[in-house]
Amino acid sequence: MTSSSQVTGERTATPGGLVMARRLVDEYDDLLTPAALAALDALAPLDRKRKELMGKRMEVRDRRARNRERIAFLTPDSKIPGTGLTVREAREGAFEGSAIPDDLRRQWIQGTGPATRPRASVEKSIRNVAYALLSGADGWMFDGEDALGQVNTMSLDNQRNLKLAIHRDPLFLEVAEEVAGEMNAWSRDFLGREIVEDWREQLDFTTVIYRARGLHLDDRHITLDGGREGFSASIVDAALYVVNNHQALRDRGASVVLYLPKIQTAEEAALWNRILTELEEHLTLPTGTIKAYVLVEQVEASFQLMEIRAALGPHFVGYNTGRWDYINSVADAVAWDPDFQNPNIDAIGMTYGYMRHYEDRVRRAVNTPDRNGNFALWQGGMEPNIPVGSPEGVEAGMAKAVGGAEREQREGASGKWVAHWKMVHIVRPVWEKAGEDNQLGREFPPLTYTEGDAQGLFLLEDAPRTVAGARDLLSVALQYGNAFLQGFQAAALKPADHFGNDDVLYLMEDMATGEIRLSILWEWLHKGAPFTEADTETGVRSGDPLTADLFERLLEEEYEKLQAASDRDVHDVSKGTTLPVAREIVEAYVQDEVKPPWYIDLLNLNIGNAELKEARRRIERYQEGLRKEGSRITRNVDFPETGPQEAGN
Repeated sequence: MTSSSQVTGERTATPGGLVMARRLVDEYDDLLTPAALAALDALAPLDRKRKELMGKRMEVRDRRARNRERIAFLTPDSKIPGTGLTVREAREGAFEGSAIPDDLRRQWIQGTGPATRPRASVEKSIRNVAYALLSGADGWMFDGEDALGQVNTMSLDNQRNLKLAIHRDPLFLEVAEEVAGEMNAWSRDFLGREIVEDWREQLDFTTVIYRARGLHLDDRHITLDGGREGFSASIVDAALYVVNNHQALRDRGASVVLYLPKIQTAEEAALWNRILTELEEHLTLPTGTIKAYVLVEQVEASFQLMEIRAALGPHFVGYNTGRWDYINSVADAVAWDPDFQNPNIDAIGMTYGYMRHYEDRVRRAVNTPDRNGNFALWQGGMEPNIPVGSPEGVEAGMAKAVGGAEREQREGASGKWVAHWKMVHIVRPVWEKAGEDNQLGREFPPLTYTEGDAQGLFLLEDAPRTVAGARDLLSVALQYGNAFLQGFQAAALKPADHFGNDDVLYLMEDMATGEIRLSILWEWLHKGAPFTEADTETGVRSGDPLTADLFERLLEEEYEKLQAASDRDVHDVSKGTTLPVAREIVEAYVQDEVKPPWYIDLLNLNIGNAELKEARRRIERYQEGLRKEGSRITRNVDFPETGPQEAGN
């Protein structure tokens, strides 16, 4: 710790007022170094602006609900807050952007996943990084947010494993050699060839990318005001990653790259730009050293794509079109509109209504040049399939995965995401066949900002809405909440009705899948969304709505299926601990008249808590604040951590 840090009992305070558990500073002195703590102190004043913007988010959300107000495009002559640019200048490309670094120009396939595992030793958990860097992916987004479990100290373990790998620690190299052999054994059997020829050389093939947590989240280990006030998880993640790794990456000729999630507005992007710029200034790095992709996960961002690009200026390199989070944001933005009713989740692909319009706007935005002629990258969305199941199921799943990749490549994406290293060699050939490093500057019509464009971003199309679809939403939402509370924020899931059927593959899911499933269930229940098909088991007729009684019945039935499931599908240890808490959260979220903005808020409040009575108290406290004040509880209510159940998001 820094010499000027103050130690009081179990806590350590920095000169800038940040407070953390003393034992964590001691146990993670390789991460929480004097240099890292100094950077956190330097960035700490920006947390006030973050809190202001998150408060503004909630105010705007409440206002739109009260006034039944749709999101609109910005006025062309208005200023983008936090920048010296007008909206018109941003849309016309009259700003300084970024050239694409050499190691990002070809990103045909980016894998995603965390760099650690829950309750695992460094030797076991760092295997995640070895699999990623030996996978043959062009880039790997090591997730600090949606796919990173948060029990105990996982957010710090994630950073530690990345540092060990980036610095080529002997422990990591030993693990990597072992993992290379395992990967080749699989590939010889599945692909008929080895995928790792020289494991040491292969480690330098994949561009390392880190996804920081969003502005809406507080860190649980580093707080303000003695733990009574939360501190930005975004600032913690960005500072620790960059401070600990920028020199090693740059010495290797590699870029320092972040993914920035959950941005809604250009004003929020401008705050991210300040965070990155001030971090660069603190470390005496040239402006623009840190490069950033932006995940377009919020529908409001689709109204401000060029403005967000301009606000991030020399840091911005590209957009990513995710699916689940974006659907959730659309449903949340019009929760007040009784006529907006989504169909079954599996009907909402990237070619569906509002998703098609969203993707089209992103590809037009990245192919609009800045004043220096720089275009930006477009990374396609997630492929959740994994090649595990019956031969027939795997064949069908892989054909679907390749078909999705081919569609995105045709539409102009420079690459896409996969959720498992095994998928790299199944999907990457789509771009290898195309041959071009990227599709920068491909001609598309320029972006327009008409009323029709705005309506297109909420376009619904006819698709099924069924009781089976409701069961799917409920089953996966329950399983995901349970997995999250167990520490598996990325998990292979499928509806309980398909347990034991290897023709139906498990899909790699993360926090986004839980968010959207509860969001749609809330929508169906509170808007009286009619089913499009009859269901003999429940007696539902075509045109009947999802009622409170039917929801309770389906919840009970799907919950009982999970209680009766094998340990393979639902960990036995969870059935009397975290699964009942997950049910309590699902029930409260869906039934409350006031829709929570985030499922993750209620899950974060209950990390480490397996007592139903306490879970109910925490849920009600959160919902009461939402109803009365329009506020969220995001800080760690259990700070400081004193035992093995402390949390990390």
